[in-house]
Amino acid sequence: MTAPLILHDVTAGYHGKAIVHGVSLDIPAGGALTVIGPNGSGKSTLLKSVVGLVPLMSGRQQLGGREIGALDAPARTRLGLAYVPQERNVFPNLSVADNLRLGWEALHGRGDRAKATQRRDAVLELFPEIADRLATPAGLLSGGQRQMAAMAAALMQNPSLLVLDEPSAGLSPRNASLLFDRIADIRKTGITLLMIEQNVRLGLRVADHGVVLVNGEIRLRASAPHLLHEADLPALFFGHALPT
Repeated sequence: MTAPLILHDVTAGYHGKAIVHGVSLDIPAGGALTVIGPNGSGKSTLLKSVVGLVPLMSGRQQLGGREIGALDAPARTRLGLAYVPQERNVFPNLSVADNLRLGWEALHGRGDRAKATQRRDAVLELFPEIADRLATPAGLLSGGQRQMAAMAAALMQNPSLLVLDEPSAGLSPRNASLLFDRIADIRKTGITLLMIEQNVRLGLRVADHGVVLVNGEIRLRASAPHLLHEADLPALFFGHALPT
């Protein structure tokens, strides 16, 4: 099951100070949107407001037609939202299998082991790189495998919306490319995807649409192919063209 995400005129921030100003987004069920922009543009704040970790100051948020703006993060999880943060997204001293088990139990509790095993088998089909490393402590995995384990744990909840925060951060180009191959595979399951990503080409490669966020406001929204070939991205990011 998948669900649309709608943000309308969202303003969010910390301690009464707005970081994101009047952002509106509409991701249809099964769609994917990537938010790009320079460091400090408010991308993570926007994502955390969707997840319920940063308070909504004004505006509306809907998931699957239900208002979620007043809900905390656990309540949003119960409605089908799964979040993979940029850092500290696995339990490093626990095995991959235990990380996946905890992903299941976060939503379903400890009951119905048969369903948990069935779900784990389905999730691991998306991540063959970690399928034979279930007994390995997650902290001993490579960076790319660790990100895969984190995503797999999130998918154990069988979410309708997957939210990813800078999945390629700290990865080598090869591992980042492989990880995004797996994200493309996740998309084929029909899940709705919202992501921020520092690597513009990788982030837009798996998206339908993208937005450029600068100083907490949307500077441009377009289809992913258009953004990939948008000559003015340096100007949009930094206010001027990069030297040639």
